[in-house]
Amino acid sequence: MAIQTSPEAPIPVGEVSKLIGGWIDRLGAVWVEGQIAQLSRRPGAGVVFLTLRDPSFEVSLTVTCFRRVFDEVADVVSEGTRVVVHAKPSWYAQRGELSLRAAEIRPIGVGELLVKLEQLKKSLTAEGLFDARHKRRLPFLPHRVGLVTGRASAAERDVLETARHRWPAVRFAIRNVAVQGPKAVPQVIGAIRELDGDPEVDVIIVARGGGSVEDLLPFSDEQLVRAVSACRTPVVSAIGHEPDSPLLDLVADLRSRTPTHAAKDVVPDVGEEFERVGQLRDRALRCVTAFLDGQERGLADWMSRPAMAYPHRLVEERTDEVAELVGRARRCFGHRLDGATADLEHTRARVLALSPAATLRRGYAVLQRTDGAVVRDPGEVAPGEGLRARVAEGEFQVTVNGTDADQ
Repeated sequence: MAIQTSPEAPIPVGEVSKLIGGWIDRLGAVWVEGQIAQLSRRPGAGVVFLTLRDPSFEVSLTVTCFRRVFDEVADVVSEGTRVVVHAKPSWYAQRGELSLRAAEIRPIGVGELLVKLEQLKKSLTAEGLFDARHKRRLPFLPHRVGLVTGRASAAERDVLETARHRWPAVRFAIRNVAVQGPKAVPQVIGAIRELDGDPEVDVIIVARGGGSVEDLLPFSDEQLVRAVSACRTPVVSAIGHEPDSPLLDLVADLRSRTPTHAAKDVVPDVGEEFERVGQLRDRALRCVTAFLDGQERGLADWMSRPAMAYPHRLVEERTDEVAELVGRARRCFGHRLDGATADLEHTRARVLALSPAATLRRGYAVLQRTDGAVVRDPGEVAPGEGLRARVAEGEFQVTVNGTDADQ
């Protein structure tokens, strides 16, 4: 039942703490899974204190147990170990703290971890987080490389030395994080998100050296896998050695066998690139030279042909033909002119033969009356009438003395 309180009738803090403790005492014992973040065993103390942490949600609870309970697993349990605890929630009223009182602790074996990882892998695969279509291509020459790794670790040294040996001008944005233990997952996620938000970072490498399945477990965490899947920047996974295969390898855009190979996958080798450029340049030179040689041979073949070797021969041959045609045209034209001239002379002779002037030259005359009419009949004129007589060389006046129609 809810407790009735008011500003005039509040209840003391101790009473509230006692009520919370009463509610918590009603809870039964539960099995809890987590990772041991801190472990405190004081010499001579009969109680062992643990901090059990859920790295996926960054939640921690204090666990207490009797020494005899912890001694049963003391040889196989340490900080960073994942365990299953059978405990009952307990409320410490004086401090207002919640803790778990453990009656049994069971370390999670490798087999159990692998089964859980396989189940998580199937679940994330069904969501499409590992789909190859979501993989992004790495830039040929990254402007800046983000590196998430342990502080002063061999993985960091391998990546930096290999990358700078291959391309001395390469720049890195390094984020040192915990790579195992309860703090690894939140720190790695925070570093990845920070580098993903940096516009100068073109690719992110997450690198760690080899280790056991438990050591590499943070890189199979579901929250980390989802954070990498949401990145806009290409991510390269370089966790452990080649046989190691955390879930980060499946969601990353590229999985490298080792941190050294990650540097080789991300940063091109300047010597190899110079050699490749030289090979391409030589190949281009050979292609251009072969093309020019072929064109020169073709040009030589064309120039060796008679038409190109002696270009004036065609003109000379055509000159003779033109001269012959010109001469032939002149002869034909002359024959045509001569024929036309002869025809004209004949026509002219016929015209002259038929001309009245030619008749007059033979002694004939044309008589015309004063009105111009030609006299054809003696009856047309009268005695004493004046006529005009036209002869070949001119004309003169005549007078009719008489007419004789019978003659």
